[in-house]
Amino acid sequence: MTAAVVVFAKAPIPGRVKTRMIPPFTPEQAAGLYTAMLADVLDSTAEFAARRGLEAVLAIDPPEMCGEMARRAPPGYRVVVQRGPGLAARMAWAVAELAAAGLDGVLLRGSDSPALDPQTLDASLDALADFDLCLCPDLDGGYSLVGLRRPVPGLFDHPMSTQRVLEDTLANAARLGLRPKLLPARFDLDTAADLAHLARARREGSAEGCGRTLAFLDEGSLWPTE
Repeated sequence: MTAAVVVFAKAPIPGRVKTRMIPPFTPEQAAGLYTAMLADVLDSTAEFAARRGLEAVLAIDPPEMCGEMARRAPPGYRVVVQRGPGLAARMAWAVAELAAAGLDGVLLRGSDSPALDPQTLDASLDALADFDLCLCPDLDGGYSLVGLRRPVPGLFDHPMSTQRVLEDTLANAARLGLRPKLLPARFDLDTAADLAHLARARREGSAEGCGRTLAFLDEGSLWPTE
């Protein structure tokens, strides 16, 4: 299978990233945490792409930060600007753009899930051999990873960033006749309370890919009180 993996990311500008963590974090702390999370996500995704022979793409917002983010990205990434009026349109655009280039599989992941492990990434790609759609659910009703074999107009035609995102996507998939595969649920880091999931993952030995994120939280003593 010729495929690509796309990381959707924002430039780490204070006051524009991790806003649901403000407070208790300051805008600068939230941006610093996001910078660390994105670095972990980019490194683990690059390793996965190299191991599986995938094209690695970094899709950036806002457009004026594309050049700066391209200089920060690890080697091997093609850096593009996100295109579309909202996340749903941007996801659909990315799938259509890569499919038009001749690829027969596209994985999309966000930058809020540094603990997404290599086994989950492998499972998502492997699922596309038998399923039209693969999703890795989040604990909050969304998903941190989506895989498609081809563009599917209308799949993401529902409100995003709600607790019904997974449910709505699956409903659209059924309406469109797609065969979906659900992977075991993981977690995103959207709020300060979500950091408890990361702390638990470290205790259980399942946060190996989160080195920069963990170091940033440790150095700033930013862990929530349990």
